[in-house]
Amino acid sequence: MLLDERLEQIVCTVNERGSITSQELAQIFNVSESTIRRDITTLAEDNRIVRVYGGAMSLTYNGNTDTDSEVNERRTLCGDEKRKIAEYAASLIKDNDFVYIDAGTTTEYMIEYIRTTGAAFVTNAVSHAVQLAKKGLNVYIIGGQVKSITEAIVDSDAIMSLGKYNFTKGFFGTNGIHHKRGLTTPDIREADVKRFAISRCREKFVLCDSSKFGMISKATFAQTSDVTIITDGAPAKFLSYKYDVREVK
Repeated sequence: MLLDERLEQIVCTVNERGSITSQELAQIFNVSESTIRRDITTLAEDNRIVRVYGGAMSLTYNGNTDTDSEVNERRTLCGDEKRKIAEYAASLIKDNDFVYIDAGTTTEYMIEYIRTTGAAFVTNAVSHAVQLAKKGLNVYIIGGQVKSITEAIVDSDAIMSLGKYNFTKGFFGTNGIHHKRGLTTPDIREADVKRFAISRCREKFVLCDSSKFGMISKATFAQTSDVTIITDGAPAKFLSYKYDVREVK
């Protein structure tokens, strides 16, 4: 990984996590702690992160590392990486597919890259449904309570709505990915919907930029071995576990 690329991904990681230690960053990027300390110094001098004892924190850190951030805030994080991942994911959708698209910023980026007109879509995100409809695609939105922060439909009604569908492909976002804790999200209700939706999909894809590796949120919704991970780059240690990982460059 080139230096500029690593620095950009460190900023993404710090912003997603809020605060993180040098040791954790070294493990995520598979480099020495001394290298990470130099990187943190460089980024702090550029006023992109705050250097603290033993690590770094986001310029906007408020002390809470296990809650969802606003959708508009998350859209600005790792945008280039998310677009690459989304473009590849969208290319997997073919005519006659019946597709579930999970709420999230990376899955949202998929919509502009969807080229097929013969697939049908179901989503639990109001904004996704509107954008899919504007493209003239066949789209359904599940029922239930809307969570304003993530714009996702998350309650038990959502799970009941999903029970009547059998998807050929499903595309999901995640707040964290860990080889032991699996795929995680801060909201237990949202995790329940994700878990059930995954169970209704024949092929299951999780869109995950590199900043999410090593992160753990409150609720696990799938095991890493149960899905195909689409990412811009996974740490070497994670790849050694032989999961189904597709790296998009």
